[in-house]
Amino acid sequence: MSLAPDLRPSLAQLVARYDGRAPRYTSYPTAVQFTPAVDEAIYRDWLRELPASDPISLYLHIPFCSRLCWYCGCNTRAVNRHEPVGEYVELLLAELALLERALPGRMKASAVHLGGGTPNMLTAQELAAIFGALKAAFRFTPGYEVAAELDPAVLTREWVDAAAFHGLSRASLGVQNLDPVVQKAVNRRESFEDIARCVRWLRDVQIGSINLDLMYGLPHQTTESTLATVDAIASLRPERIALFGYAHVPWMKAHQQLIDEAALPGPAERLEQSEAAAERLAALGYVRIGLDHFAAPHDPMAKALAQGDLRRNFQGYTTDTAGTLLGLGASAIGSLPQGFVQNIAQELGWRAAVKGGHLPVARGVALTDDDRFRGEIIERLMCDLAVDLDAACARHGRLRSDLEPALTRLQPFVADGLVRIDGGRISAVGAGRLVIRSIAACFDAYFAPDAERHSRAL
Repeated sequence: MSLAPDLRPSLAQLVARYDGRAPRYTSYPTAVQFTPAVDEAIYRDWLRELPASDPISLYLHIPFCSRLCWYCGCNTRAVNRHEPVGEYVELLLAELALLERALPGRMKASAVHLGGGTPNMLTAQELAAIFGALKAAFRFTPGYEVAAELDPAVLTREWVDAAAFHGLSRASLGVQNLDPVVQKAVNRRESFEDIARCVRWLRDVQIGSINLDLMYGLPHQTTESTLATVDAIASLRPERIALFGYAHVPWMKAHQQLIDEAALPGPAERLEQSEAAAERLAALGYVRIGLDHFAAPHDPMAKALAQGDLRRNFQGYTTDTAGTLLGLGASAIGSLPQGFVQNIAQELGWRAAVKGGHLPVARGVALTDDDRFRGEIIERLMCDLAVDLDAACARHGRLRSDLEPALTRLQPFVADGLVRIDGGRISAVGAGRLVIRSIAACFDAYFAPDAERHSRAL
C-alpha cells in the first residue's frame, strides 16, 4: 500500500524539512526542563495543598522484565529471579505509606495504571498486597479504572484471573511486529497465536478494553510486514491499537546499541510504514486519534476525541480527567496542579530514599502561568490537531500578540500546506498530522531545535 495521494508529492519535502527532533509532548514543560529545584520539601507542600475532595489518579512503575527488548526506551531491567521484584514491592508499599501520610486526607482515586517494565511479573500475592494497600489509603470512586501494561511472553491465565479480581478493566499488550526476522533483530519473539491466547484470557474475564501496541521503523521492518501485522492483530478486534515509531536513542539507552543501525528503515520508509498502517486501520473501521492511536468508534477514547475531551499525559493519550496524577516507584512521574515531579530513576537510589523514610523525589518543574497557557495549546494540538487560540487566550488572560513569535515559526508549515490559520484557529491539515510534534514545538518557549535529547519527529 502506498501513501494517500495528497501525501505523495510532499513525502520528500516532509523528510527533508521536518525530520528533525521534537518532544513527544506527554507534558509541558517536557521532562527536559525538570530540575532538582523541585525536591521532597516542595512535593510535600504540593501534596498538602491538594483539594481533599478532588479525585486523583495513580501510576505505579514496575521496572522489571523477563527479557530486555533492544528497542525499549522504558526505565526497566531484566531479572531471572523473583527476589528483586519482591523486595521492590515491599518498598513500593513503604513509599505508598509515606505518600498517604503526606496527603491532606483519604482522597478519592478514580484510576490506577500499572506500568513498566512488566507489571505481570508481580505474583498474585503481590497484586493483593498492592491493591489492599491502595484501597486502604484511598477511596475508590464508582467505575474506577485499573489499567496494566502486559508482556505476552510471561502472561498467564492465573495472573489474568488475579488482576481481574482486583478490578483490572483495561489491558495493553505489547506486540510491535509479528515478522520473525524483525523480532529476532530486537530480541523479542512471540507468535500471533501467543497474542491471541492472551487476548482470549482477557476476554474470558470480561476485560472490556484491550489495547495492542505496534511499532514501525524497527530493523528489517517493511511496509509489507507492517500491514501483515496490522491485519493479523485487527482480526482480534482490540478496542485500541497504538502505532508507535521506534525512537533510536542509543546515547540515552545503551542496550539500543545492540540494534544494527544499518538495518533500520530510513525516514521515508518509516513514513510509508506509518501511513500505510494508518490507512489500513481506517479501512478496518478504527478512528485515528492524534499522533499514533486508533480506537473503535464505540471506545471511550474515540468518544472523547469527538467531544473535545481527549487528554495527553505520560502514558500517552487518555480519557482520564483527574487533575492530579501521583506516581509511585522508581522513575515515576506525577502531575499536580502546581507542577510535575519525578522520582529517582535509578532503582538503587530510589530504594535508599524510601528506606530512609523519604519521598524519593529527584526533580521536577513548577508551572508558571505561561506554562499553563502554552501547555493547553500544545495539548489541544496533540489531541485535536487544532486549537482555538482566541479561546485559550481568553481563559488565561493573554493576548494573541503574545503568540506572535510562535505564529511566525508556523509560517513554513502554512506555506507547505500543513497548517491552516483561520482567524484565531490553528489546524493541522493533510500531512500536518505527521509533523504535529514539530507544529506544537512552535508554541514551546523552551524548545531548542538542535537538542539531542528528543527522538526524530518523523
